[in-house]
Amino acid sequence: MKAIDDKDFFSTHGIENPQVLYAKIRSIAPVCQIGEMRAFFVGTHAAVEEAVKRHEDFSANLNAMLVCGDDEKPYVLDLKALGATNNVIATADEPDHAVQRKLMLPPLKQSRIAELEPELRAFARERVAVFVKNGGGDICPALSESLPSYVVMKLLGLEGDTALEAIRRWAMMGGDFLAGRLDNVQMNAVFVESAALMEYLANWFDTLQARKSTERGDSLTARLVDGVEEGLITREQAIGILIILFGAAGESTASLLGSAVRLLVEDDGLQDKLRANPELIPNFIEEVVRLETPFKFHYRFVNHDTQLCGTPLKAGDVLLLGWASANRDPAVWEDADMLKLDRKLPERHFGFGYGIHFCIGAPLARLEVRVALEELLAGTQRIAPDPGYPYAFAPSVFVRRMQHLHLRVA
Repeated sequence: MKAIDDKDFFSTHGIENPQVLYAKIRSIAPVCQIGEMRAFFVGTHAAVEEAVKRHEDFSANLNAMLVCGDDEKPYVLDLKALGATNNVIATADEPDHAVQRKLMLPPLKQSRIAELEPELRAFARERVAVFVKNGGGDICPALSESLPSYVVMKLLGLEGDTALEAIRRWAMMGGDFLAGRLDNVQMNAVFVESAALMEYLANWFDTLQARKSTERGDSLTARLVDGVEEGLITREQAIGILIILFGAAGESTASLLGSAVRLLVEDDGLQDKLRANPELIPNFIEEVVRLETPFKFHYRFVNHDTQLCGTPLKAGDVLLLGWASANRDPAVWEDADMLKLDRKLPERHFGFGYGIHFCIGAPLARLEVRVALEELLAGTQRIAPDPGYPYAFAPSVFVRRMQHLHLRVA
């Protein structure tokens, strides 16, 4: 069986330039083994689509993950054996997933999201104004991370203006656990911060539950409290969902917005076109999601011996559904590596997932990024990279996020 070198998968070049790696994987096989591990990267659009539809064969439960140890030898870390699993919403299987998703829908319905736009626009406008006044700086903490973190606060009903910075830190930590390249010291720091986040959210959940139902408000946390009291989910599941949302609603949108800004500053003509034609910004966002998919892959686990696109699989094998690879599959996309504002079927990508686990917050993410880009472009005449500060990606095989993006503005 042909395989990709596992060291290539975890290399700095593979992390910073994943599309070169993914093209190589697609050329080997639609479902390609990673080294000698019982782990397989699903890289083509057709293979990903088939795998997602076969929930009875491939579980969404996060039972294990790929890690490259301090000795530079990649291996599969068994999370189930460590007792480190809490499978909710994105990592839940049916029927639990359907129950949890239904609970979350009311706070995320289209009318509620539309009501948020004026408040999000005011926040973005204020942040852009400060950024411009300072002549630029690192856009990541200034806007691309702070706006999604503010949205997390609003969604969960979290209180206190001073909480925003802590929430930003926790929200950007979502992908660290799955980064695959953390050493023991860094991983320990992630566990410490995760425990602090869990305690914070548990206290907030208990605070809301102690209030009368008529005084809880209509936040997503309040809806989960109702779900616990109705016996639909457990308290542990509710808090697990809140933790998942920090990464799903925080880091993923920060990833998308940071990538959008980077692509803008790399192309003056694109900036000019979108300033002159802001109605094209939604099309631009879809292309950014496709080209720079925030979560490069999600895990699936093989329930029993089977095969996928001709590759034999054994019970317990690990699959990596390569959203980012499928989104540049030349079998589906003409000029797959190019940004085109006039693509047909611009939402056919897998940038927000696919199937029953399609991102429930996709409309909200699109709104956040659209508002932020509109305000950034309207508030500036030119945005350019600051040559004194090379931009940097988060060192993760899992998430595609700008960690630092220093800019100069006019």
